Amino acid sequence: MAIPITVRGAELLKAELKRLKSVERPAVVQAIKEAREKGDLSENAEYDAAKELQGHIEGRIAELEGKLSSLQVIDPKELDAGGRIVFGATVELENQDTGEVVTYQIVGDDEGDIKRNLVSISSPIARALIGKYEGDETIVHAPGGDRAYDILAVKYI
Repeated sequence: MAIPITVRGAELLKAELKRLKSVERPAVVQAIKEAREKGDLSENAEYDAAKELQGHIEGRIAELEGKLSSLQVIDPKELDAGGRIVFGATVELENQDTGEVVTYQIVGDDEGDIKRNLVSISSPIARALIGKYEGDETIVHAPGGDRAYDILAVKYI
C-alpha cells in the first residue's frame, strides 16, 4: 500500500535517514567501542546504554527505509482537483461558533504537526474535509466535541 506524503515530508524523512546513517550510527559504534575498551561488559552501564541506543537507531533506520520504499510523493502544486479538498490541499476554514479563521494543509501521517497547521490525513479534521469544496460547510467530530466550519478557500500550494 502506498503511503501518501508531500514532497517536503519525503525530503525530511530522507534527511533523517541520511543523518542516522552518517552521524548517529557511527557515533554509537564509537561509543560501543570505547565502552568495550573499559573492560568488564557485565557491569558497564555505558556499554548497555550505547547498545540500547544502537537498537533504537537501527530500528528507526529500518522503519524509514521501509517507508521510503512505499511512499507516494504528492506535490500539491501539481494537483488539479477542481477545487475539491484532497491530500496536499491547503484549506482556509472559519469556525461557525467563534468566527476564528484557520488554515491547514492536509499532509501524511509522518508530517502532521498541528502547531505548524499541518494536519494528518487520518486526523478527524482531514477526514471531515476530504472531498468537500470551497463554500461547503463541514462538521468535525473531534475528541473535544463536534465543531462546524465553513470552507472559505482551497489552494494547492
